[in-house]
Order: sequence, then structure tokens, then C-alpha cells
Amino acid sequence: MNLSDGEWKLMNRLWQDGPNTIMRLTEALKPETGWSKHTVITMLARLEAKGAVRHEEGERAKTYFSTVEREEASAAETENFLSKVYNGQLGSMVNAMVDQKALSKQEIDELYEILKRAEESK
Repeated sequence: MNLSDGEWKLMNRLWQDGPNTIMRLTEALKPETGWSKHTVITMLARLEAKGAVRHEEGERAKTYFSTVEREEASAAETENFLSKVYNGQLGSMVNAMVDQKALSKQEIDELYEILKRAEESK
């Protein structure tokens, strides 16, 4: 699943606040994005077409639900990013992050733990 920056903002709101109506999503996103109700409707339609959200008809308004977990979408986005930018060259990506001092001590420790688990599973 490939989500645009705007779609990520909307999905984050659904993950954070659970099911929501168009009006409540518009109110929540307006301070950050300036989006109108029509923009939110368009984004929700695109997300439905991608299978990321679904809606149920309510008495007064449709209620929108996320159909994917944040972790699932994040993993798919990471895989998509890596295949586009680094084309299987994970070492190059990590090296670039090291050169740019983009990794905190906590992130380095986390990478060590991930690599230990990967090695143990081989």
C-alpha cells in the first residue's frame, strides 16, 4: 500500500481517534492541513479505493474505519521506500544515516537488537 503524505495524516487521525465521521475528521485535520470537507471526502474515497478504509452508513453520517493496522501500513511503506530508493542495498542506507549522524543512541541500540534477532533466526 502506497500512501501519500496527506493520506498518512488522515490515516494517523483514524488510528489515533478510531472510527470517525467526515465532519469530525475535517475539524481535527483543519488546524494542521487547512483542508475543507471536500478535500477530506476526496482523500477518504482514495483511501477506500486502496482498501485502507471502509465506511458504514449511520443515521446522520457515514462513519469511516481504518481497515489496516498502523504497523502493517508502515511495514508496506518501508518496503516500498527501500525498493525504490535503495533497491536492496540496505547497507548503503544505513551507511548514509551514519554519515549524516541521523541515528540516535536509542535507534542504534534498537538496530543492534533487531540484527541479533535476525542472526539468531538463521
